[in-house]
Amino acid sequence: MRPSSLLFLYLIFFHGFSPLVESSYLDYADALSKSILFFEGQRSGFLPQDQRIGWRGNSGLSDGWMYNTDLTGGYYDAGDNVKFGFPMAFTTTMLAWSVIEFGDLMPPNELRNALVAIRWATDYLLKTVSQPNRIFVQVGDPNIDHSCWERPEDMDTARSVYAVDAPNPASDVAGETAAALAASSMAFRSVDAGYADTLLRNAVQVFQFADNFRGAYSDNAHIRDGACPFYCDFSGYQDELLWGAAWLRRASQDNSYLSYLENNGKTLGADDNINEFGWDNKHAGLNVLVSKEVLDGNMYTLESYKASADSFMCTLIPDSSSSHIEYTPGGLIYKPGGSNLQHATTISFILLVYAKYLDRTSQTVNCGNEFVSPVLLRMQAKKQVDYILGENPMGLSYMVGYSNYFPQRIHHRGSSLPSVKDHPGFIACKDGSIYFNSTNPNPNVLVGAIVGGPGEDDVYGDDRADFRKSEPTTYINAPFVGALAYFAANPNPS
Repeated sequence: MRPSSLLFLYLIFFHGFSPLVESSYLDYADALSKSILFFEGQRSGFLPQDQRIGWRGNSGLSDGWMYNTDLTGGYYDAGDNVKFGFPMAFTTTMLAWSVIEFGDLMPPNELRNALVAIRWATDYLLKTVSQPNRIFVQVGDPNIDHSCWERPEDMDTARSVYAVDAPNPASDVAGETAAALAASSMAFRSVDAGYADTLLRNAVQVFQFADNFRGAYSDNAHIRDGACPFYCDFSGYQDELLWGAAWLRRASQDNSYLSYLENNGKTLGADDNINEFGWDNKHAGLNVLVSKEVLDGNMYTLESYKASADSFMCTLIPDSSSSHIEYTPGGLIYKPGGSNLQHATTISFILLVYAKYLDRTSQTVNCGNEFVSPVLLRMQAKKQVDYILGENPMGLSYMVGYSNYFPQRIHHRGSSLPSVKDHPGFIACKDGSIYFNSTNPNPNVLVGAIVGGPGEDDVYGDDRADFRKSEPTTYINAPFVGALAYFAANPNPS
């Protein structure tokens, strides 16, 4: 018997996972509400009266003091206590895009909860760009933070503030922040026009910073040790400039951003056809976003973006002659490197968005040997969403708190340590190690958290120490909100 098979049996008998449970009915509406609720468990700052995840408390209340500025709020990106601006901004963009495309399909209370989740981020992002020619890109020293296993409420590690001042470059974080603020302005436009105006005005300013001082934020010597290897810019800053411009164009309808996309596409690598979409690489999402201009507005000067979007869609279709995305035996999109479900959720989302754009104009995608319909794109997305929710070889939901079988030992400090409500006494940096090393389930259920996911063999070990598989992140969840909103309203897409 192969080792993975032994592990599989071990999980069944000792961890209570049920094998090969194929659910005949997936409750997408329940998953949607939980995917949004998760963000309350990631909150930093002073928690409001209506905080629903009750085992969390206030944290990071002095963030920004060393710059004599208020940098409280925002989200911890994953299972640690650091606020990384790059993935937080991307998370915000994806939450906003989820609302823009599929918010009208959400129940009113969940749309409200989604907007609250966006605003928790945007209120913080506005603080990061509140000083001229400066952007705050991170709070917390990850190397010190990662040497502790400590509740956010107990943090006694350095809350180092990382700022980039002009003319030093931060095109990636600033470009993504511009995208986040512009997209969020659209999400809020009909419910709070004044706030939407504030977001858009700040998006314009931070994009100018990104474009005027070009370069990666992690190339700054005083930033590198804090950002790398965690959220280094590995793929270059050029995609964030196009991404920021695309969102500003969509939010403002200003033709100067249209010209930017037309004139800078080639020089900034829009035609590179990189088959990825995530916190570091925006190409596939950028091409889908800009394609709307071509499909809806006959903006043929942007045709190359749509051609790249078509090409990306073809790589996802197993029967297509240009298919080259890897799948696990159980059918999950797989890319090596850890936190794999981030790829499954982002790609599911843009499959649904592109299908929506194509549907409006009754178009298909020409993949050489076949024409791919919007329905087929939606079916590809549904397979990924259903896999994550439990229709997989292990019969395990990779969303915590959804269904009867889900990961119990996630790599997350607050979830794995006794809550401040149950254990009000201080738990110091190293004193949390006994909880990290314990084989007991986490005492606090981080409802809605989606973990990194199984390996390329579809096996998941439910091991707190295996952070590549067991750690949830905000940017895994954010695009899933939009995908779930779609399937909650259309469980059988056609």
